[in-house]
Amino acid sequence: MRLDNAHIIDAKTPKKTLKKQDGFTLIEVLVALTIFAVGLLAIAAMQTSAIRMNSTGNRITEISTVSIDRLENLMSLPYSDPWLEQAGNSPGNDSAGNPHLIVTTDGYTVRWDIVDNVPTTNTKTITLTVTGKGKRLSLMTVRAQSL
Repeated sequence: MRLDNAHIIDAKTPKKTLKKQDGFTLIEVLVALTIFAVGLLAIAAMQTSAIRMNSTGNRITEISTVSIDRLENLMSLPYSDPWLEQAGNSPGNDSAGNPHLIVTTDGYTVRWDIVDNVPTTNTKTITLTVTGKGKRLSLMTVRAQSL
């Protein structure tokens, strides 16, 4: 049994003491929600940009792969091969009747032009251009005749 009467509520407690509450005001909650919403919008915009850049990077990788693959094929051919004749440059055909133009199954157009004896004699300058999916890539190399 308690003798100090601590359990009895004092009827003379001031009103200010009873009204005091710990927590957030409505204004504080609205400001916090606004800051949170702006942060979410920034993250959403960043995600959209990241998806677009991934798509662009994928297209650049594809077009680079197609270009380098075709250029390696051309460089591996013998120096006198019809695919390496200047006569096959667009819009003509080489001695075997082939235009220097290929359309891949992925929708890329591969075109190459040959210039004989540039920059020196017994060389061929190969300019390869690949276009497709909104991108264009040009590569240039020189092929020398082996002795």
